[in-house]
Amino acid sequence: MLMEKVTEILVEASAEAVEPRFRALADGEVMEKAPGEIVTVADREAERIIARRLRELLPVPVVGEEAVAADPELARALHAEPAAWLVDPVDGTRNFVAGRSSYAVMASLVRHGETVASWIWQPCARTAYTAELGAGAWRDGERLALAKVATPPEEWTGILKTRYIAHPGGHRLLSNALALGPLDPGRGAAGIEYPLVADGALGFLLYWRTLPWDHAPGSLLVTEAGGRSARFDGSPYRPEAPGGTNGLLVAADPEQWETLRGILLEGV
Repeated sequence: MLMEKVTEILVEASAEAVEPRFRALADGEVMEKAPGEIVTVADREAERIIARRLRELLPVPVVGEEAVAADPELARALHAEPAAWLVDPVDGTRNFVAGRSSYAVMASLVRHGETVASWIWQPCARTAYTAELGAGAWRDGERLALAKVATPPEEWTGILKTRYIAHPGGHRLLSNALALGPLDPGRGAAGIEYPLVADGALGFLLYWRTLPWDHAPGSLLVTEAGGRSARFDGSPYRPEAPGGTNGLLVAADPEQWETLRGILLEGV
């Protein structure tokens, strides 16, 4: 019941606050919330709707991207409280503002610092991805199960995000990646990129900055589909307050993850 209800909340909030503004944002509806970071009225209104309805469903703190931008202390609930909701009302805001379809609406439920359920709604594709810890991952109700990767590393294609890596580390990562297949340029939205791995369309993802609302939903989705999402030292991903840049490697199967770590992180 919870899984279906939260999906319904995201779909309805998207229909009410986000989709009517897609390619229809008026002057003054796009603002800068921090240097280099933009927000729209759609982000803020959708987060208010989702937060209110999630609290009605389960009355625990809501850690929303836009609320945390206004009050960073709210993110402490991820570890200070037994349970908390995580919300990304428009993942891929730059894509949304530019009129590109690669954006998503996302939520997660965190208990005792661990993501136990997640939801990704892709409005333009009309596709919902859900995952529940220990129970599996689904696309529109269809169970996702990743097969063991049988191709050699030189055929593996993935996304490598080096923007927040201090050089020369970023250069070294890109140099190491020459041993793999062609890199995908990325889609500018974690809610688009993680499902590509869970669907078997992409082999791996590497991120440096890992804001919790961006990565909690997709990490659980890939893991429950049979892949692996872990920090560079091998520890499993756990959502943390913004500010950390300790990296995250995601792969379609655990053995592939180990091989990728050996290739990509050599000398980094």
